[in-house]
Amino acid sequence: MSMNNAPNVFLDPNANRFQVNIINEDHDNSETTQEDVGSDPPHYEETSFTDETHNRLRISYRPGKRELYDNFRQNGEKTEASLHPYDTHSKMYYLQTFGHNTMDPVPKIDYYRNTGSVSGNKLNRPSLLEIHEQLAKNIAVSTGSVERVANGDSTAGDETALSKEEENKTGFVKFGWVKGVLVRCMLNIWGVMLFIRLSWIVGQAGIGLGIIVIALSVVVTTLTGISMSAICTNGVVRGGGAYYLISRSLGPEFGGSIGLIFAFANAVAVAMYVVGFAETVVELLKESDTLMVDESNDIRIIGTITVVCLLGISVAGMEWEAKAQVILLIVLLVAIANFFIGTVIPTNTEKKARGFFNYQASIFAENFGPDFRSGEGFFSVFAIFFPAATGILAGANISGDLKDPQSAIPQGTMLAIVITTIAYIAVAICAASCVVRDATGNVNDTIVPGMSCNGSSACGLGYDFSRCASQPCDYGLMNNFQVMSMVSGFGPLITAGIFSATLSSALASLVSAPKVFQALCKDNVYKGLEFFAKGYGKNNEPIRGYVLTFVIAMAFILIAELNTIAPIISNFFLASYALINFSCFHASYAKSPGWRPAFRYYNMWVSLFGALLCCGVMFVINWWAALITYAIELFLYIYVTYKKPEVNWGSSTQALYFVNALDSALALTTVEDHVKNFRPQCLALTGAPMVRPALLDITHTFTKNNGLCICCEVYTGPRKLCVKEMNSSMEKKQAWLTKNKRKAFYAAVAADSFRDGVKSLLQASGLGRMKPNTLVIGFKKDWRSAPATQVENYVGIIHDAFDFELGVIIVRISQGFDISPVLQVQEELEKLEQERLALEATIKENDFEEGKKGICGFFKKASTLSISKHETKKESTINTIQSMHVGEFNQRLLEASTQFKKKQGKGTIDIWWLFDDGGLTILIPYILTIRKKWKNCKLRIFTGGKVNRIEEEKLVMASLLSKFRIKFADINIICDINIKPNKESWKFFEEMIEPYRLHESCKDITTAEKLKRETPWKITDAELEAFKEKSYRQVRLNELLQEHSRAANLIVLSLPVARKGAVSDYLYMAWLEILSKNLPPVLMVRGNHKNVLTFYS
Repeated sequence: MSMNNAPNVFLDPNANRFQVNIINEDHDNSETTQEDVGSDPPHYEETSFTDETHNRLRISYRPGKRELYDNFRQNGEKTEASLHPYDTHSKMYYLQTFGHNTMDPVPKIDYYRNTGSVSGNKLNRPSLLEIHEQLAKNIAVSTGSVERVANGDSTAGDETALSKEEENKTGFVKFGWVKGVLVRCMLNIWGVMLFIRLSWIVGQAGIGLGIIVIALSVVVTTLTGISMSAICTNGVVRGGGAYYLISRSLGPEFGGSIGLIFAFANAVAVAMYVVGFAETVVELLKESDTLMVDESNDIRIIGTITVVCLLGISVAGMEWEAKAQVILLIVLLVAIANFFIGTVIPTNTEKKARGFFNYQASIFAENFGPDFRSGEGFFSVFAIFFPAATGILAGANISGDLKDPQSAIPQGTMLAIVITTIAYIAVAICAASCVVRDATGNVNDTIVPGMSCNGSSACGLGYDFSRCASQPCDYGLMNNFQVMSMVSGFGPLITAGIFSATLSSALASLVSAPKVFQALCKDNVYKGLEFFAKGYGKNNEPIRGYVLTFVIAMAFILIAELNTIAPIISNFFLASYALINFSCFHASYAKSPGWRPAFRYYNMWVSLFGALLCCGVMFVINWWAALITYAIELFLYIYVTYKKPEVNWGSSTQALYFVNALDSALALTTVEDHVKNFRPQCLALTGAPMVRPALLDITHTFTKNNGLCICCEVYTGPRKLCVKEMNSSMEKKQAWLTKNKRKAFYAAVAADSFRDGVKSLLQASGLGRMKPNTLVIGFKKDWRSAPATQVENYVGIIHDAFDFELGVIIVRISQGFDISPVLQVQEELEKLEQERLALEATIKENDFEEGKKGICGFFKKASTLSISKHETKKESTINTIQSMHVGEFNQRLLEASTQFKKKQGKGTIDIWWLFDDGGLTILIPYILTIRKKWKNCKLRIFTGGKVNRIEEEKLVMASLLSKFRIKFADINIICDINIKPNKESWKFFEEMIEPYRLHESCKDITTAEKLKRETPWKITDAELEAFKEKSYRQVRLNELLQEHSRAANLIVLSLPVARKGAVSDYLYMAWLEILSKNLPPVLMVRGNHKNVLTFYS
């Protein structure tokens, strides 16, 4: 369908984005108008089949029939013709989207929101299962619901509208990029340094190097601004400023560490700026001789009053704070303009004596080069100036209060950097072009005829300041910090500018610190700080954070030792800048598809350079402060990493983990396997890992930090239910493994039978070289009562493992592995306990309501409470009795399920290495002995041999084990393995297999053949006779095991192999049963007959 033929669709604001046909269902009027055929392009029909098979609907997309299209609003309102859009049973009209009925929603932003989004409610699109599975016929579709689903609307959409209306009613304040970012950044960057230090800096460094100092500082801030812009435009930005940007990019470890020190730095910065303001006020009081107490105490008094006033403005709300910032900016701009005006106002004699001569080329030339004095150099001057260029995060720090942080932060920050840079350079050049470096301030120091001069520019202008070379002078760029006041048209305006600069920076920091801290506390990165996460009022103001910031600021104002801590604060800010740059680099380097910033003017290597530059500047400013900053950040990083906050923000760190893991896995595929690097990589058939914990524990013992462990579960039954249950429980079971510190993966398959599922797992599990090479299964304890198909599947799995060349380990413990009955009882008891607690809460709530009605209610409440307490006590007693009964009944099972978690005492691991399988039988117990829980156990080796060669066999085995570097406590050569077992043991074996024997020799041929066909799984007499010797051996081995290894902590035994098609399943299970019966935990091991041990280096 050509969209170009219908421009009105795009022009009509009420039109749906998809064109909808209303088709007349009346078959009498279904004739097609043929006059349009010649002019119209070919059209295509699509038939929609519904439950009403007698109605065949034709969808026709014809440009000539636009008058039949109705533009339905997304909320499902009726059109003017009052035609219901989804009356599926009416003969009149039928609405079709995309040409057919569908539950598929069209793309809409509400489906992509996070839960709890403040900008709108999250909608849930139909699941794939709902769309994929057959639609139930008894579902009643409510009026208009299909249209709303198809167009991405639902009741949640109405809720979103209501929430927005509520926001408007409550006056939720949001700022644009000018008032929210530009104004704040300009005020924060234009600090007191502009008025009282810039002239000294340009005097020391000269115009040329002074501009380089400014430019180098701006390079740092610009690179940081670019990186910040890229991060801001890569998704919705919430409150928290630098902390939010870093934590969402690099994860909670970096974000949590920098967030805390950044909030603290802003809190202390409040004290720094307020003290700067108080010092200026005290200087004025000192000039007029009106000090209250003394200088230091006056600073404390004025600072305290100032912080209280600023706190009042902040607590009043962001709107008042923003208005105050605008007023302060106007004052600041007037002060700067006042300076520039003053440079062109003709100077007077007094100002000339102080070194101001208006614009002079000679002064410009003289001041262009550097003249470092008093041990100053380029980097020391740079260190003094750089804090003046900071403040670019002032807008980002209130990101939660911006209308559109994604566009406001980049736009406002970058423009603020440009404007303030121009102002700094202009002030520096103008000051250095008008004022000489040294001046006496004495109006009589003029040059008279015949007087010699030092040839300075002042000499050419009629003044002799040569004595400043030998004695200190009070005026000029190098000596007077009040040059801007002297040059300006009206001096008090510069003082007002200083007040504005200090107060605006203090106010910005006082707002930034609580906002950042509140965001940090909301994320619960530090568990003890939730108290400060609560917000108040329409703007969710962090009142508690304001109070905390006020306390910190007051403490540092009263201490009044800011000169020491100032470098640390500067380094804290620089550390934030470094991490913002590194975040941008890291996100780009990780190559995550989710990294799609709208801001394109960045480069990952430039961001990395910016990060390194920030780190370098930290050391330039103050090396010991830089070291302290790194130490604090490292400590907090380790703390957050150790605590592992339960958050998942899709950080670039996660993306890089994936990339590194993928690269490593691919690199591993190019490396050939070598026997020296063999490690057991186990596929353990645990089912749900919490159901058979002992099987997982013993497997995990020899795979932890050493090999791959995959816990596998096979779902059998109706495919739809199996797949649904499997998908819903995957994350839960992997989370259980993580919570219980099991370094294992969980994998599940849905299959028609247990054996088919395991066969799929054996073939498809793993990745590249990280594939299972050993199957670990529990012994099937109920094989005698289980259906024949289950036994066939169990033995078939062992055959399949051997077919796929995997080793097999069968683990048997006396109580079995499955503790699902215990888990089920525990779950039921937990539910009862929850119900009891809920009932108690309801009773207390009802009693409280009744108690409000008067004295009668009070007595009724008291009696009810006493009854409820008695009933609760009774219920509690019953539950306790039940728990005790269940605990006693399952005590042995529970103890058995945790036996491999406990530290094993001094004892032995007995290895019955009867057959050479490549060494897996000896490698597994060796790995166990190097684990902490098994290190007190010694290895005892048992192997077969001849009576007349016992010592030689011992020496051969000892030599082999020593070459393998495997320590052992003892070697036993067993010479009587092949003798017949005693009669009692053999009788027990015969009685065990009796129910599964065919006894065909006692029947006629016809009957015997019939029985073989009906019960092919039974043990025939011929089979039993053919494998009689092997059966004898298994029974005899159990006798020997009882004799030698009854007291062992663990027995590792060579697993007998049954030939496919020759040994029946029940006979093989009887072998395994008799072999491992009435023994300590047994591992029956059979490798894949490929070497897993070597004695070569």
